[in-house]
Amino acid sequence: MPVPRILLVDDQRDILKLLHSTLNTLSHELDILEAPSGEEALLEASRNKVDLLVSDYRLPGITGVELMHKIRVKCPDVRVILVTGITDRKARDEILNAGAAAVFDKPISLTDFLDAVERALGLYRTILPEEGDEESGRHQTLANLLANFRQDINAQAVYLLSDRGRVVACAGALKDNSMEASLFSALMAIYSAGMKVTRFMRQEELDSYHVFAGGDHDLLLIPINSAYALLLAGNSLATAENILHTVGAMLALRDEVKKALRSMGVAPIVPDDVEEQEETKYTEPLTQTTVLEIDALLKGKKKITTDELEAFWDEAASKQSNIPTNPDVITYDQARQLGLAPGEEE
Repeated sequence: MPVPRILLVDDQRDILKLLHSTLNTLSHELDILEAPSGEEALLEASRNKVDLLVSDYRLPGITGVELMHKIRVKCPDVRVILVTGITDRKARDEILNAGAAAVFDKPISLTDFLDAVERALGLYRTILPEEGDEESGRHQTLANLLANFRQDINAQAVYLLSDRGRVVACAGALKDNSMEASLFSALMAIYSAGMKVTRFMRQEELDSYHVFAGGDHDLLLIPINSAYALLLAGNSLATAENILHTVGAMLALRDEVKKALRSMGVAPIVPDDVEEQEETKYTEPLTQTTVLEIDALLKGKKKITTDELEAFWDEAASKQSNIPTNPDVITYDQARQLGLAPGEEE
């Protein structure tokens, strides 16, 4: 299999160096070329077949989109990733409609960038591997369930995510998946926080959902259990007219997915009070003096006898017992010396 060739184009040497170094962290063998201008990039493309073009959108004398079209004359199958400082949605849509596989805003999320490179080149995904790839039967069953739901509700994409933000199964895709890794990571942080709220509320059944309306598309995140969550993306799903229907449909899908996961034995449900019990296990802290004494004892002796250890704790206990916790309170020994202890004759 030929080694994939990547052409990096940017007029800033620091960015070229950063992208080159980032690509070198991948385990795949890659042939990486650099060009500081559109003209030099065209020259490189005329000499070598390019599989992936990674270019800044604004180059001296030419745009990244124009460069993409010119290189495709030489390399029709080239995939393109553009980097830009433009945040205008119309401009971003124009870039995507021109055929770019991904568009990244500066500063670049390197995790998302590497994931986009692996996707574009069709390489085995090491940055965000899809868990469904490991067990194709399970993946196919869940994917069919999600695909049917996506079609019924006319959504753009439906994902089954693990608590680590990995894609277990999906139907459809986001229009712009450039920042998919960062998006899933942020959503699963919300999922994790929601699970904690559920425990604090002592809910018997997990019943929560998170809605994000507007932007490129509406998003709805619904936890299934302590290990999985459903994510729905699409247009007009969270409007006032549709939100109740959408949430109701998602809850019904959640029940179906939960049944499917249980039947496959892949969705162990952790009791809600397990983490809470672990979090409420407290022990009395040792004082700093005691810790230092233990440390000194351990460092000073290679082997400690039982008698030495018992003597140490007896001495430590006696020190603690002679220290009044309240300045207005005296110890028993002090009371006895003053003739104030119970049973003492005056």
